[in-house]
Amino acid sequence: MNIIICGAGKVGFSISKQLSAQGHSITVIDQSKEDIKKINDSQDVKGIVGRATFPSVLENAGAEKTDMIIAVTRNDETNMIICQLASSLFNIQKKIARIRSKEFLDGKWSKLYNKSNIPIDVIISPEMEVAKSLFRRLEAPGALDNVPFANNKVKMLEISIEKNCPIKNTPLKDLTKKFPDFKANILGAVRKDKFIFLKKNDKMMEGDNVYLVVSSDQLNAILKAFGHEEKVANKILIIGGGNIGLNVAKQLETEFDGARIKIVEKNKERAEEIATELSSSIVINGDALDEEILKEANIEEAETVLALTNDDENNIMACVLAEKIGLQKRTIAIVNKSNYSLLQKSLNIDDLVDPRMTTVSRIMEHVHKGTIGSVYSLLDGKYECIEAKILDKSDLVHKKIKDSNLPDEIRIGAIVRNEKVIIPKSDFIFEKNDLVVFLAKREQLQEVESIFTISSI
Repeated sequence: MNIIICGAGKVGFSISKQLSAQGHSITVIDQSKEDIKKINDSQDVKGIVGRATFPSVLENAGAEKTDMIIAVTRNDETNMIICQLASSLFNIQKKIARIRSKEFLDGKWSKLYNKSNIPIDVIISPEMEVAKSLFRRLEAPGALDNVPFANNKVKMLEISIEKNCPIKNTPLKDLTKKFPDFKANILGAVRKDKFIFLKKNDKMMEGDNVYLVVSSDQLNAILKAFGHEEKVANKILIIGGGNIGLNVAKQLETEFDGARIKIVEKNKERAEEIATELSSSIVINGDALDEEILKEANIEEAETVLALTNDDENNIMACVLAEKIGLQKRTIAIVNKSNYSLLQKSLNIDDLVDPRMTTVSRIMEHVHKGTIGSVYSLLDGKYECIEAKILDKSDLVHKKIKDSNLPDEIRIGAIVRNEKVIIPKSDFIFEKNDLVVFLAKREQLQEVESIFTISSI
């Protein structure tokens, strides 16, 4: 597929890297010579220095033969104009835009985005996507990540294997015998910074980060089996009242009965603004790196601390202070620089969230072809957890898993058939309309598309 990416920042860089590795023909446009040089030097893509709102620049990028355009520049209006030009002048079939401003995202303006007005097919709001991701983590306090698939019938969990895990060092085949009623499938693990697929004779070891799919109604039971019996937090402290912090607080007010939420926001005007948008949350104006402010927010009582400012260092320091001042609690920080992950364990921060990869995962959902639905990128896009539907023309119909000739680096996690979650064995037979949740290595994605694809985009 021919794809133009407008914007060579962190998100644009990551998307081009993933799509290029999957075999797509990628052109990246940005005004920054430095950013384009970085892409040209490190990726097998075509980088163009220029303004993507100029028709001549889009033409030079091959817009007339492009299947999809992804506008992820730093400016909402620029992204909207790019999509307009892509449609009006070049008839590009699919247009994806990153839109940040709350004003453009308000539901009452939704009719603005159609072929007759501003032709954007998919709008990605990074702040809203990150807020949803954080909320899912709060729903499953024993998991590092919690991603829904198949209309929330299936969850993909990332769980850390800790010293007290009762099922570590046990062959997976023995776990199946021990928990015969569990609808769960352990797919793989990150061990010593390397991902490995786990087979029936393999064991989970202390220090592993394990990826598994589970039936959503067994979420708590599965976490308990892994030694995680943490309760969902009701006392939550949010540091940073930006769009992410505000959206998380709104979700918590709606979904968590009895939640006691406090937000520390440094900017007085912003603190006053968000206070009017929240119904029960308490907003405190002050610097979260000031221990007195944290004490005023009763940090000793907080069960979970979310550090969500725009400053990576401040977020990390806030979590360190939270651990120092309060009793044992869960700390989660947003960080945009991936090298901070090296400090996570030494600083005793429970979870670091990269907004860039959350945005990339949402965009990747709309790049894959055919019947592929939800997509979640793992390990900087090296692997993807994918949901796809089997149509009647698929080569998988009426075949057993063991006879389906699926690539080696694909693991089937769960099947949803007639609203029922099934954890399949090797003799499971695929049927039309099965919804399949699986894990695949990036290099296998073209083959995955060919298995599940009927249409071109």
